[in-house]
Amino acid sequence: MADEWACVASVLLAIVIARAIGAEMVSWAAFSAFVLLKSDVAETLVRGVMRIVGTAIGSGLALLVVPYAARSLPLAMIAAELVGAIGLYGMLTARRAYAWLLFGLTFEMILFDKIERPDLDTIHFAQTRLLEVVAGTVACTLVSLAAGALTGKRWWMDRKAPPERMRWHPHAARHASQAGLAIAMLPLLHALFDLPELPQAAVTIMAVMIVPVAGIGASGFVPVSRRLFQRALGCIAGGGLALVVLLLAQGSAPVLIAGTGLGIVIGRHIENGLPKVTYLGLQFTLAVLVVLVPDSYEHAAAGPAAQRLLSVFVGMAVLEPVLLAWHFVAPGRKVPQGSPDAPNAE
Repeated sequence: MADEWACVASVLLAIVIARAIGAEMVSWAAFSAFVLLKSDVAETLVRGVMRIVGTAIGSGLALLVVPYAARSLPLAMIAAELVGAIGLYGMLTARRAYAWLLFGLTFEMILFDKIERPDLDTIHFAQTRLLEVVAGTVACTLVSLAAGALTGKRWWMDRKAPPERMRWHPHAARHASQAGLAIAMLPLLHALFDLPELPQAAVTIMAVMIVPVAGIGASGFVPVSRRLFQRALGCIAGGGLALVVLLLAQGSAPVLIAGTGLGIVIGRHIENGLPKVTYLGLQFTLAVLVVLVPDSYEHAAAGPAAQRLLSVFVGMAVLEPVLLAWHFVAPGRKVPQGSPDAPNAE
């Protein structure tokens, strides 16, 4: 319970800081504060720094590439595929994996927002993405330090040795390429059907593809499908609870905040339970934050939140055929037995 209420404090503080410094997508700041908070204070701080660094590099690349790529469908597809694949491969194999993930996620978010809104000020949008991550990082670091002080832990004594960097890994490269191919389909879908909120679809594709390299083998269909199922179930359950709270609140900020706290406690409780449903709990909380943390409490509405949740399922629908096709043609494929559960991700 202490961990769960620390998460509530971290998210609420991130919302306050994000609104104070002018961040626009407040729910991203809230989710950053939630996923970064760990019982190990040093790990929280390192992950926060990596999230900021990855966001800054991804934003910088987006400022150079997106203004040109967003005007051309082929260029948009190529840019989305390459950066998504590179970011995911780095997440799977690099020593500073979390920075690589945020590098890819940030680029994709800026690219797809620009595709959806051609008049978007890319520089301003990149700045606010960075502000949101900074707000979440500062909030969770402060809460983590306060919790460490109250429990008598010295955060500098809790540092863990960083993981070793892997050498070239062909299965990880193939796995990341599949994610890149799925993300490349999103600009085409937008051009054909004008689907909204595609950044969430791109985030979904990258997030569910984060599985232990040892469990990928010749085909990642089985472990990724397990994560897709948990993401779908978590989003449905969390989104359902959040929409009920949203309807009951009728624009009342205190009710929305109370509902947010309740959703965080439930989601974190699931996440801290059995290891096999950890990812489900994370997705439950993600759905709650997407719906109940609007950019402005004065304009809280179900429509935009429902569109964001729908885009999560669009990402799943695009990714699964890519994985399934390779699963049946993969040479020498073997279904991994007893592969470990995947680490938490967006």
